Amino acid sequence: MASTTSSGIEKRSIEMVPDAERHGTPRSQFTLWFGANTQITAIVDGALAVVFGADALWAIIGLLIGNIIGGIVMALHSAQGPQLGLPQMISSRAQFGIIGAIIPLVLVVLMYIGFASTGAVLSGQAVNLIIGAQTPWIGIVIFGALTALVALLGYKYIHVLGRISSVTGLLGFLFITYCVITQVDVPGLISNSSFAFPAFLSAIALSVGWQLTYGPYVADYSRYLPRSTPAAKTFWFTFGGSVIGSQWSMTLGALIGAAAMTESGNEFVENQVAYVGDIVGGGVFAFLIFIVILLGKLTVNTLNAYGAFMCTLTILTSFGNKATIRRWTRAVFVIGIVALTVLVALAASADFLANFKNFVLALLMVFTPWSVINLTDYYLISKDRFDIPAFYDRHGRYGAWNWRALVAYGVGVVVQIPFLAQSFYTGPLVAKLGGADISWLVGIVVTFVLYFLLIRNHGVAPKETIYPSLEELERK
Repeated sequence: MASTTSSGIEKRSIEMVPDAERHGTPRSQFTLWFGANTQITAIVDGALAVVFGADALWAIIGLLIGNIIGGIVMALHSAQGPQLGLPQMISSRAQFGIIGAIIPLVLVVLMYIGFASTGAVLSGQAVNLIIGAQTPWIGIVIFGALTALVALLGYKYIHVLGRISSVTGLLGFLFITYCVITQVDVPGLISNSSFAFPAFLSAIALSVGWQLTYGPYVADYSRYLPRSTPAAKTFWFTFGGSVIGSQWSMTLGALIGAAAMTESGNEFVENQVAYVGDIVGGGVFAFLIFIVILLGKLTVNTLNAYGAFMCTLTILTSFGNKATIRRWTRAVFVIGIVALTVLVALAASADFLANFKNFVLALLMVFTPWSVINLTDYYLISKDRFDIPAFYDRHGRYGAWNWRALVAYGVGVVVQIPFLAQSFYTGPLVAKLGGADISWLVGIVVTFVLYFLLIRNHGVAPKETIYPSLEELERK
């Protein structure tokens, strides 16, 4: 029995999904995350590694390493979903406290809006190319309306869209791959590569950041799986879908970005979607690829809108014990969030690629410490033992604030600043490292050590997980 109304619209929000409403298999995680990653923004992310300094071969290798590292972290978050039956950021209350969890939540909402806005810019290009419009706002607004529609329908339809975009993405990307191989001098691009350590680390950071940004909401889409679902299966299907899909897209991006380099600049930078259309030969082939791009972006932007809704609701319910909302309230939230992303997209800078790179790397800086704290607590401290009713009571087991987690998080962010190498800021230690940005690595180590030392003797986990009764869920 799915947790939907007779019309198929999802009725659950931030409360735990009861066992009677669990359904599906972990295979659904593969199709969802493969579809979410075979999309134009992932191609752009791969192209960034080349546009900003790396040669094609080392960009691809660096992107692969980063996708594997980030994919492991992302899939470990996904494995929490079936056991807890909760949206990811609700479980953060166990680490930060009910009110304290608002701090990372606000950053997550900003992340959603940023990614959804950049997605709307690229998707607006695709919509305009499909319908023959010249005005940028037309495509952006149409895409925003489609995003709001699917996000309002909820979990079931998001997975349906994920399955559709997985099939179209597979076929479309096979064709794009064929065109790239036959039209681009791939052996020449690979053989002429030279290794530059700073650019190589930048490529790793781009794909790590890409994967880690899924962490705050990946469990939202595994929480409906039956509680008996093996964690290993959830992990591997999520990992496989996300890493294979993103690496394929980013590899194409790196090759396209390298092939587009000319003495006067990079042609891909000017209009990313149209350039891909030209590669596949224009005409009807380009039209079909634009539809593939639109479906892929619709999948991931729906995830962003849905996740932003969940996080906003989590913030607003932190000051009370309410865990459910009316469906009309849900609609207002989703439409408002999508409208905001459309406005940001309309006001986006023309320097899209540079701003997107800075955005991804800035997200890596603030979400690496959060992931470390969440995973350390789940797997090493609480060991999958939580008091779920206490997630909705700031006077309960987890309290309003957990200063130890907040200190570890704050230090984990601040300690990265001297090692940052971005266009808007370069840390004082970057030059001594030959220009390499190792900020996220420093953030991982420092956050883990500090949080573990601060919390290991102050855990509040119950002896076994405490679940709310169905009556309690309905009463809320």
